[in-house]
Amino acid sequence: MFRSIALGLALIASPVVAGQVTFSSGWSEQRLQIFNSNDFSLGNSLGITSEGAVSLVWTRMPRGEWGARAASWNWEVSASVPPTNLGQRGGDDRNISVYFVFLPEAVANQMEGANIRQLNRNPDVRILQYVWGGNHGRGEIIGSPYAPGQGVTVALRQAGTGSHSESVDLARDYAAAFGGAPGALVGLAVSADSDDTDTVIRAGVSPITLR
Repeated sequence: MFRSIALGLALIASPVVAGQVTFSSGWSEQRLQIFNSNDFSLGNSLGITSEGAVSLVWTRMPRGEWGARAASWNWEVSASVPPTNLGQRGGDDRNISVYFVFLPEAVANQMEGANIRQLNRNPDVRILQYVWGGNHGRGEIIGSPYAPGQGVTVALRQAGTGSHSESVDLARDYAAAFGGAPGALVGLAVSADSDDTDTVIRAGVSPITLR
């Protein structure tokens, strides 16, 4: 389930080489429930096992990537949750979510040293969440029931297994979701969510290329 308020994007810069973000260092897990979490295998790529659980890994973007306006990655799923309604609070399990977190640049400058609680309270945070899961058509934009007006889900793949390459236009999707141009890309996160359906996800995500 979508917990943008728990993203916790404070203080760690990710490794970026020529716009490519790997999972080898600089990522931290954020639990969204006390008693369960996913199993993330961090390396060049990200491996995910989720058994009736939900959590995410996140990293903060360095200033050199604040201006990114497009992204691409590969992902695969070998065990999938069933289709769900991604706009429903609870019951909205999904295989993989890739989050892109934005702040106006002036606010990003002010909040470089902010703690998690301070960032979460900031009304200027905006989140695009690209999802493999649910029962929605490709490209459908669904408002977050957890952060109305601040977060949206962009459906890319319905629930199921396979392997795919994705390329997304962050500027276009931001304008469609929120209006205007995105600010600074201050953070990335990846989550898997199988707790509501009590099912199993086995998945992986390649390094994310920013442009």
